[in-house]
Amino acid sequence: MNKKFDITSFRERLDAQSSFPTLYMFKFIVPKGSEAEVASLLPNNEMKLKESSKGTYVSATIQALMPSSEAIIDVYLRASRIEGVIAL
Repeated sequence: MNKKFDITSFRERLDAQSSFPTLYMFKFIVPKGSEAEVASLLPNNEMKLKESSKGTYVSATIQALMPSSEAIIDVYLRASRIEGVIAL
């Protein structure tokens, strides 16, 4: 199933549930070897990595202080350009 990302609904939920600036946790799953691309999304923040059991994928978690819902959405839009990325 391929769901289309509803930016308006996501922005509304972020604005309703958060007061900005807020510490936001990003989680991505990427093919092994794409970790640097994920790290470049938020270069001044620590990234925690966990390799999949078969070693073909890597889970990446980054916490960052985000100034607005627009800034969070921008990270997800840039992440969507990484081949094989799954945003959680």
